Amino acid sequence: MAEGRGFTSIRDGSDADFEIVCAPCGEDNIREEAVKFCVECNQYLCTACARYHRRIAALKSHKLLDTDDAKIASVSAIVTNCPYHLDRDIEIATSAIATYVTIFPMYLFSRACESVKNIEDVTTHFVQQNEIQGLQNETKAVRDQLIAANKKKQKNVGSFEEQRNEILRNIQDIERNVIEHIGKLKREAVESLNKRYSEINSEMEAEITLTVNTITEVDKSTSMLQNVSNLDARQQFVQMKLIQRTVKDAKKLFEENESKGTRVGRFIENADLKTVLTTATELGRLETMNKTQKLPTPKQYKMKSKKEIKVRMPNDSTDCFISDTCQLHDGTIILTDFYNKKVKWLDANYNIKCHCGLKDSPRDICCTTQDEVAVKMDNKVQFILVDGSLALLRYISIDGGCYWGMAYIAGDLWVSTGSGINVYSTSGTLLKSINNNVKDQRIFESFPQHMAAIGENVFVANSGNGAVCLGKDGTVKSQLRDGKLKNTHGVCVSSNGTVFLSGFSSHNIVMFSGDGKYQGELLTREIGLKNLGSLYCDNKRNCLILTRHTRCDSIYILEMCD
Repeated sequence: MAEGRGFTSIRDGSDADFEIVCAPCGEDNIREEAVKFCVECNQYLCTACARYHRRIAALKSHKLLDTDDAKIASVSAIVTNCPYHLDRDIEIATSAIATYVTIFPMYLFSRACESVKNIEDVTTHFVQQNEIQGLQNETKAVRDQLIAANKKKQKNVGSFEEQRNEILRNIQDIERNVIEHIGKLKREAVESLNKRYSEINSEMEAEITLTVNTITEVDKSTSMLQNVSNLDARQQFVQMKLIQRTVKDAKKLFEENESKGTRVGRFIENADLKTVLTTATELGRLETMNKTQKLPTPKQYKMKSKKEIKVRMPNDSTDCFISDTCQLHDGTIILTDFYNKKVKWLDANYNIKCHCGLKDSPRDICCTTQDEVAVKMDNKVQFILVDGSLALLRYISIDGGCYWGMAYIAGDLWVSTGSGINVYSTSGTLLKSINNNVKDQRIFESFPQHMAAIGENVFVANSGNGAVCLGKDGTVKSQLRDGKLKNTHGVCVSSNGTVFLSGFSSHNIVMFSGDGKYQGELLTREIGLKNLGSLYCDNKRNCLILTRHTRCDSIYILEMCD
């Protein structure tokens, strides 16, 4: 078909030059003047070929035009492959006299070929000048848009390179800060070593001096014993008593020296520091997002059901007071029983699988690693290993342990002191303090209660009508307050950013977005649960775990729906 589209051609075998030549004859290198044009075959035909064309039954219905008519009609042909069906060609021919549309095979495609139709079923019409102009304008507009978008993308490439350099500087800063901090710890360790060495060295030199003096006294006593028989009875009595006292003191000194034994110095490294450095899998991660991308929209949950779970054990000495809960990586729950001085571990069905006893009453609990939890008690935080059973590990001393509130964020423990928050390392070093009054403005409406951490934000319930959101650096990011809350005690955050606050005196749970916008009540006082305490959001089961801040042998599972 392709060779039939030529209007002029110089062929071998003839000196004649025609404006239009016969396509079939041209295949045999014969030049014959074309007198007809077959619209269906898209070929020019000479007189003989046109006569033969009409004799073939399959071609009798084809429309043949005189070449002059074909030229006047300005017949044009467009042949292309379907971009979505590569094995199909599309051929369209249009005429000013009449419209002829032929497709080989007989298909017409729409965008993405969602609807493939036979061309004979499609009504065709001439393209109007205003349609052409409209398409030209649309083409120019989309071209201009693409050029602008490409310039913006190129500018974005440049800005992203600047961001890359800034991120690289941040990485180098992290490395330098870590090295400087380790250097600081090293200097402190060396200073402590030298100080302790000096103290121990002075002690041992004093002991050596005392031993030498005692040996001298023993030697004197030995000499005196050689002459004691020559003394009178009174002198013998006195000398014997003095020698006995010297011997007794010498024996006591020897026993003390033996009990101390040989002193050996050794260095016990900070296991927490080594664990953090050796188990860290990355220094950080690169996250990208659209500049205009919005954060997840908090959902407006509704309470679907309420279930009461009894957690009292047969050997509990008194009524339970479940002060706080947290969730392990496997979805099981660990809770603290304030009155019975226990930590209780529940299985997937909320049955108690094991427990461990504590010397003091536990208040708050949070996970620190995959197999470790931290429990806040009076003036200390006790770490507990969770590995098939519960086992007490180390503890650190803190201030304000008698107050509610503790959270674990980015490797640090945030602990309420009643008037503010202290931030500790897991080895017990006080890193910073967040005071309630900053530039004569109070951060907390009353005093901190329970806390919940998500990302680099900490939400702190503050005993009034809401909570405050603090950044990792301690700055206030938002206030979450509503008159429906009274004596806010518990707080938790869902994975999509919905913040839940419980009111001890208002007996309800109110929802907020992270920026402080009121989202409605999840649980109202009409439900009948009094004195609400801590909250924990179980994102795996889409429910809240609720405790009551009073004597109560149960926790409550509040199943939610969107």
